Amino acid sequence: MNMLFDFTVDKATATIYITREFAADLDLVWDAFTKAEMLDQWMGPKPFRVQTKEMDFREGGRWLFAMVSPENVARYSLVEYIEIQPKSSFSTKNSFCDENGNPINTGFTSSLTTNSFKAGAGTTTVNIVKRMASLSELEQFIAGGFYKEGTAMGFRNLDDYLLTLVTNK
Repeated sequence: MNMLFDFTVDKATATIYITREFAADLDLVWDAFTKAEMLDQWMGPKPFRVQTKEMDFREGGRWLFAMVSPENVARYSLVEYIEIQPKSSFSTKNSFCDENGNPINTGFTSSLTTNSFKAGAGTTTVNIVKRMASLSELEQFIAGGFYKEGTAMGFRNLDDYLLTLVTNK
């Protein structure tokens, strides 16, 4: 099944807009985006993997995780939960950090992201709005197509993961 995937960059507002449809119900897709044990299964574009160090999904909580390379090199990111509307949307502040969640200088400050979820007939559509701090940070972030391709790969991993969950019910 070919699911909708739209990736748009608006340089005027330093914002990335992503729309992706998944062949699973809202509860399952919501959990896949908000539970560490599920995020670790799909988020990293292969051959990378995601490893959660800390997860506290609540307003004011945070998710500290590493993107781990095949050589076992970990690059940490911090997601700070700002607002959560259960089964509908959540917004976050995202930044690169050390293994304890302290900011590190990577040339990026932080981005603000809103993830919205909408149930359809046997599908769930996720809309992601990622606002970077500046146009130069946006251009660095999307340079070489890595972010778009990495996002697409992660979503294909999620398609595969959701399929295993649906067929094992």
